[in-house]
Amino acid sequence: MSTAKRCLQSRWATPVVCLVAGLAYLGAGLAGGEPAFAWVGFGIMVVFGAAMLAASRFSETAKGLLDRRDERINALDRDATVIAGVVVILAILVMAIVEIAQGEDGSPYFQLAALAGVSYAVALLWLRWRR
Repeated sequence: MSTAKRCLQSRWATPVVCLVAGLAYLGAGLAGGEPAFAWVGFGIMVVFGAAMLAASRFSETAKGLLDRRDERINALDRDATVIAGVVVILAILVMAIVEIAQGEDGSPYFQLAALAGVSYAVALLWLRWRR
């Protein structure tokens, strides 16, 4: 596959994922009798995908996130992903503790925390084994 074709496919990966996720929100919302959720979720995802494409014409960061050729942008993306993951895991743990304090069982928060912990351990072992 040519470099130009790979770049074109990579450039469109994020907008296509946004469209597919939007269609999933649309389908789930309509099937569940929540048309507002369906259309708002679809709209947000389509607008985000289009905004990324539009921004990539003017922003080095947006362009780098879409074409994945800039190592510096890829490192920034990885670091931002790590920070976001830590924030989400901490929020899940806090929500579990709050639910326990309210006399509930802490589920599904502890299940999500367990998923995060197991996936971290598996990823750590996999990456260590590969290097």
